[in-house]
Amino acid sequence: MPKNQSLEQLRGEIDQIDSRLVELLNQRARVASDVGRLKAGQDRDFHVPSREREVHERVARMNQGPLPEEALHSIFREIMSACLSLESPLKVAYMGPKATFSHLATMQQFGLSAQLEPQKSIPAVFEEVEKGKALYGVVPVENSTEGVVTHTLDMFVDSNLQIISEIILDIHHDLLSRTGRLEDIRKVYSHPQPIAQCRHWLEENLPNVPLVDVASTAVAAQIVSEDYTAAAIASELAASMYDLKMVRSRIEDQVNNVTRFLVISRKPAEPTGNDKTSIMFSVRDEPGILYRMLEPFARRGVNLSKIESRPVKTKAWEYIFFLDMSGHVSEAPVREAIDELKSFCQFLKILGSYPKAR
Repeated sequence: MPKNQSLEQLRGEIDQIDSRLVELLNQRARVASDVGRLKAGQDRDFHVPSREREVHERVARMNQGPLPEEALHSIFREIMSACLSLESPLKVAYMGPKATFSHLATMQQFGLSAQLEPQKSIPAVFEEVEKGKALYGVVPVENSTEGVVTHTLDMFVDSNLQIISEIILDIHHDLLSRTGRLEDIRKVYSHPQPIAQCRHWLEENLPNVPLVDVASTAVAAQIVSEDYTAAAIASELAASMYDLKMVRSRIEDQVNNVTRFLVISRKPAEPTGNDKTSIMFSVRDEPGILYRMLEPFARRGVNLSKIESRPVKTKAWEYIFFLDMSGHVSEAPVREAIDELKSFCQFLKILGSYPKAR
């Protein structure tokens, strides 16, 4: 910075840059609208997730600072969300209500200009997408502390929806109340998972206070907004939406507490070169079957990142396996390994090949 520049001159320079930014953003919006009209005339999908990923990757390559890559990613997510809303409303269903972590994950993926529709349950999210009322759905699938969300896995048994993306959300739990004072708290409300993830902190700091399970962290915040003797374990967004004060921030027991969400759609995702594939299958109960399940992938060098099992509800002591692997189903090693596995399965379903989360 030249030494002779005053504060007023620097602010004037910022004002000029802002004017240019507004002009360029509206220029981009006009071109995006033209793209929308062209797609409508050709009966093409108005939203192409792989195109958004290309934009983020190109912006990251061009970035020379001082803005960090994550900040630019957030800025361009909102720019693309706003421009896309001019082409067509982007409806996304998620397990609500507002201010839950599912809501935060959906905003992180689709931006604030998307039409985000809260649903009462995970099955309701699937139903909205299956009926075409929403283009996408966002559902939680696992937490690094508490493990898998079994309701989500069970829904894939009978659903034909495809996984097209995954979202990794850092989970931070805050203790919120009307007064902001720890000594006023006589009971704590939250969803069972956040309570479990904060169990040690609660035992140390509120050992004799009853813990009350409710349907979601947002419901907890809503209850506490009307009760000066209660507290909620919820997000910072819930605090602002329900006019609550922070008692303590980040009370989760594990520092690295993340939840993985899946984006579901009726159409599959396009390959990106950095993908993973999820499948589900059931095998006959016989000696050596576990080895035979995994051997086709090991022999072809396909990395397996996760395996889960769920009991078959209609048959005792039989299980459905869920498997995540690196690579796209269109790639020969992945496709061949799945085909070999399928040869001794009672059934096998490919849940989707989709980009790995950032």
